[in-house]
Amino acid sequence: MPRREPRMVSLGYGKWVRADRVFAVVPLEREERGEGRRTYVHVEGLAEPLVASRSERAILTDVETALTEAAGIPRSRRRAAADQGPLF
Repeated sequence: MPRREPRMVSLGYGKWVRADRVFAVVPLEREERGEGRRTYVHVEGLAEPLVASRSERAILTDVETALTEAAGIPRSRRRAAADQGPLF
């Protein structure tokens, strides 16, 4: 399967970023949350982080899926790696 550009990942609030441009995801502290604010997402090329309404876990799952798809890794190998469990 040929490599292709990574797909876009939803941050909520109608915001989308390319999966390969996300370099940090920081959950907001309970005191900082409100009005759907859940996570800061640092994106390459932007000076300030974007505020996402989705959890860091949901965003990271989508980023991982998009990057493995773009790398051309077959689904069966992805599933096997997921079944392996945490490494640490």
